[in-house]
Amino acid sequence: MSDVARATVERRACEAAIWSMPAVSAYDIELSLQRDAGAEPGVIGYMSAPMDSRHGFLTANDVTPYVIGGLTTKDGPIVIEVPPAGDKAAFFGTIVNAWQVPIADVGTTGSDKGEGGKYLILPPGYVGNVPEGYITSQSNTWGVHFAFRPVAKNGGTHADQAAYAQNLQWYPLADANDPSQTEFVDLKENPVNTLPVYDMSYFSDLNTVVQREPVLEQDKAMMGMLASLGIERGKPFNPDAEMQEAMLAGLGCAYDQMQARFVTDGGGFKTIWDDRQWGPFAIDPEQAKLGFPFVTEDAVLTDARAGQYFYLTYLPKNLGGGTFYLGAARDADNNMLNGKDTYKLNVPADTPAEDFWSVIVYSMESKGFIQGAESVGRATPNLPDMNVNDDGSVDVYFAPSAPDGQEANWIPTGEDFFLLFRLYGPTEGWIESGWKLQDVEKVN
Repeated sequence: MSDVARATVERRACEAAIWSMPAVSAYDIELSLQRDAGAEPGVIGYMSAPMDSRHGFLTANDVTPYVIGGLTTKDGPIVIEVPPAGDKAAFFGTIVNAWQVPIADVGTTGSDKGEGGKYLILPPGYVGNVPEGYITSQSNTWGVHFAFRPVAKNGGTHADQAAYAQNLQWYPLADANDPSQTEFVDLKENPVNTLPVYDMSYFSDLNTVVQREPVLEQDKAMMGMLASLGIERGKPFNPDAEMQEAMLAGLGCAYDQMQARFVTDGGGFKTIWDDRQWGPFAIDPEQAKLGFPFVTEDAVLTDARAGQYFYLTYLPKNLGGGTFYLGAARDADNNMLNGKDTYKLNVPADTPAEDFWSVIVYSMESKGFIQGAESVGRATPNLPDMNVNDDGSVDVYFAPSAPDGQEANWIPTGEDFFLLFRLYGPTEGWIESGWKLQDVEKVN
């Protein structure tokens, strides 16, 4: 391979990886159900308890279990039947296409408003009959993915959430009069790693997406460049060692670019207070209004799209709901959080969360939980077992090993990390109230 040819491959592999980030991430979630949990296509993953460090999932929480699925409309329209909100649990979540463009929100903040509903997803170019009695949406991809959370209510337990989750049903529209029972696999007992891996499997997964999804008009130029990498519809993907080496160099370039965007202002977090490091996820407000297509009249916003899906999945069609996320990647001295030092976060007693607060450690490298950690977070439900200060506040520690006497207040690190602090049921007007979360302080 000449120097010019290698440079071309590296450059195109870099841009291909950035362009495909949301599609590869969505496919890897579906793939994990089959590879890690042994599920057949169409089997839905639920959790009998929340995730732990055995699970690989972009910035997931360890408080509420998930229900995830990857389906296809290749054989015709499908129905995802969401149950009404129950006494102990109710769904919150979103159905997306193969590029993670939101199709419909479900549950109490979704189209069914908690009353339950039959979500009918039509395939690309569908021209058949559309029956009444459904919440109908059109997908421009064959792939249909979803992640729902059965949120507990009225003292609901994990058992209540798991039982409610398995009331979800899906089936082809053609079988609506006599649908088969939906099959489930427990992902708590069969942990999955859904995280994209930045090796040649990334391009193999991209090739799978290209082979099975329709080519969107907006992506035809990229499809031409993918062909030069050996990724072409209807043809096998089998790059030789020299091509793989060049493609991996390009993939490293893509990861570095997305990582740089994440740790700089405008990428992962923008500060919410001038004198604090904490800030909300930097979600593009204009894209939020449009339902996150990341496509304008003039362009596909590939950098902005990759920047979001590098660490997020399943953005909602309509922002809102009962949580607010604060994130931090730096300490009070504006230094990046690292896995060697010990840090402390003081959580005030008057934290404005009507339901509860939660703080979770995430790997800076993978954007998922730190694998093998004894625990990944602390939250209001842990307070009875934690050391609480005289003023009602609590100190949470982040370190490779627990400070003396603070095991119950400790979240393991051991590698560079960032934090998400979630307010569940944020008090109305809390931002205007003057309340602020203290910065993370280095204590050694």
